[in-house]
Amino acid sequence: MATPDRLEIANIRKCYPGVIANDDVSLRVGAGEIHAVLGENGAGKSTLMKIIFGAVKPDAGTVRWNGEPVSIDNPQDARKLGIAMVFQHFSLFDTLTVAENIALGLPADIDRADLIRQILLTGEKYGLELEPHRHVHTLSVGQRQRVEIVRALLTHPQLLILDEPTSVLTPQAVEKLFVTLRLLAAEGCSILYISHKLDEIRALCHSATVMRGGKVTGHCDPRQETSAGLSRMMIGGELARQPRGGNGNEESAAQFVAEARPRLHIDALSLPKAHIFATELRDIQCSVHAGEIVGIAGVSGNGQQELLAALSGEDRRAKPGMVRLMQEPVADLGPNARRRLGLGLVPEERLGRGAVPGISLAANMLLSHQGKPFVEHGIIDFKYTRNAAADIIARFKVKAGGALALAKSLSGGNLQKFIVGREIARRPKVFVVAQPTWGVDVGAAAQIHGEILALREQGCAVLVISEELDELFDICDRLHVIANGRLSPSVDIAHASREQVGLWMSGLWPQEEAAHA
Repeated sequence: MATPDRLEIANIRKCYPGVIANDDVSLRVGAGEIHAVLGENGAGKSTLMKIIFGAVKPDAGTVRWNGEPVSIDNPQDARKLGIAMVFQHFSLFDTLTVAENIALGLPADIDRADLIRQILLTGEKYGLELEPHRHVHTLSVGQRQRVEIVRALLTHPQLLILDEPTSVLTPQAVEKLFVTLRLLAAEGCSILYISHKLDEIRALCHSATVMRGGKVTGHCDPRQETSAGLSRMMIGGELARQPRGGNGNEESAAQFVAEARPRLHIDALSLPKAHIFATELRDIQCSVHAGEIVGIAGVSGNGQQELLAALSGEDRRAKPGMVRLMQEPVADLGPNARRRLGLGLVPEERLGRGAVPGISLAANMLLSHQGKPFVEHGIIDFKYTRNAAADIIARFKVKAGGALALAKSLSGGNLQKFIVGREIARRPKVFVVAQPTWGVDVGAAAQIHGEILALREQGCAVLVISEELDELFDICDRLHVIANGRLSPSVDIAHASREQVGLWMSGLWPQEEAAHA
């Protein structure tokens, strides 16, 4: 007798007001199979995964688990069956510690000391190191994702659902995670894998289901497909390509660099830890000129969060001259004063920092557009604000129910497009963006990259903080690496290699290499 599939879903349908999220969706996942689910942002992938995990109730359709029909009414039912999920938007309590958050997904009688030991061992084994006693509100986005992954692994699942699991890992850590996932699959654990990194899917997954507009548009073996072929299946056409590492106007960019002093200059920026778990910044030196894109690579938790806070005005402890914007010392100025000098900024955390979840997209415009014509004499022009939000929705192809849709109703990628569009609409002189395409599909990523390159062409100085090496190599002119709160010298992208950057992520760059020789 044939072994039944680990999971079989048939004819799943889920509707929201004005949107059909899943329309007659069916797929099968065998025991020990690594199965990818591909699709653009808003294609219905996340809704489908939430249905499987019991977080969303379908309007129609059936679910079979190990050959038996089941009703998964809530995540607790899913966990009892052996289903674990790592969400793209995290489900963590900020005021609890790492260990306390992980304990919430495990049996209530687990011994706390044993749990801490398991967290440390699991983190060491899989390259997902964590500090069990650290409070979640002090963690970067990447560190929070590690908490989610470790919590899932500690349940010893039969089916593991991973939504963008490698977006915060170095190439070396990705390879280590893949070894772990292949080992889990060999032991019989099934894996549902959502990622926009098509090369990863081709390297890791045994099969793939492709979704577009809430429907299944195809099934394939990704190992037999090219990345371009998978992309065409996802978006229904050819992907617009941007020139590698430039905007096609190198002469113009060089002219901006030659003619102007740096628009953003960080000079010997050193800051002690803001709290016990923070990263100390030490002698950060960096300049960004008009018409160039400078990237900062690094493993999550090495000072990116602290550097961004110093640049945004959230952390104003630095001496004024340590951060200069348009030649003006700004380290002691708040965010609004920096915006008035021409700063546009996209934080790494979409919900909570980049956008307020419970208010409309139009209202979210006011987070960074607080002067004329949005607000005049303290009075908000609501019509203008709604129209401006609608323009961004149209320009950036944001899938949303209009300008009055709540921010939390958007998929992660669509919210990211809106936030990037909101800042670009300010026509900044200096644009600082963290994780610009985290969790964004290939089509949306190409569009965001195109907009960033267009800013550079217009003479904007752009600083990109990202853990996606491919992204940095695609759009940057120069590259730094941040490690342990220190910044490497810059290297021209034409002379950099992924192997070199991976080595620098450990904190060893030329002067350190010489010192250790």
